[in-house]
Amino acid sequence: MSRDRLLAAAVELADAEGLGAVTMRRLSAAVGVEAMSLYHHLSGKEALLGGLLDTVVAEIEEAVRTVEEAEGPLDWQSTLRRRFLTARTVMLRHPWAPGLINTRTAVPPSIFGIYEALLATMIGGGFSYHLAHRALHTFGSMPLGFVQELFSPAATGDSVDTELAEAELAAMAEMLPHITAMVASEIHTNNGDMLGWCDSQPEFEFTLDLILDGFARQLG
Repeated sequence: MSRDRLLAAAVELADAEGLGAVTMRRLSAAVGVEAMSLYHHLSGKEALLGGLLDTVVAEIEEAVRTVEEAEGPLDWQSTLRRRFLTARTVMLRHPWAPGLINTRTAVPPSIFGIYEALLATMIGGGFSYHLAHRALHTFGSMPLGFVQELFSPAATGDSVDTELAEAELAAMAEMLPHITAMVASEIHTNNGDMLGWCDSQPEFEFTLDLILDGFARQLG
């Protein structure tokens, strides 16, 4: 038994049944030990959730490392794009992870390494620290592979109920015709790669490219 083994089992449980299934009791059953023995490695539910997040962040960093070693160096814009899209491949494997990140009230220490690498790339590409700071705010959660929405009809990582969404659209069509038409046009355009409401792969890449092109123009 080790902390790493427990967290790997917790990730498997979350992948299979969602984040709500990850409890100390369920985890102990999954690894075949008494629940109390988990506390030698994880002090409680918050430590378990923090460990889950650290595990996903480590997976992102390893995925980025692997891709960069295989493909070699690129310019700053292509490097950031590749990192963000690589992070998204990890998030798509763990669709519960964005929801977990959104519950954190402080920046988890494990995430700082990702942003330090992004800053190094931008500064090396000619950004001032002032412009790089603005870029980090503009990117939001995209360096971690997802788009954080303020309001979400489906919780992040849950599937969107298309029939229910269409019924709700029909109910408000007369009052909000333009919003209704816009949402209706988008509802069937994703390829089953949704991490949350308005966070499909095409939407993610469109937004990412728009932001990167904008900062490229700022650099002249």
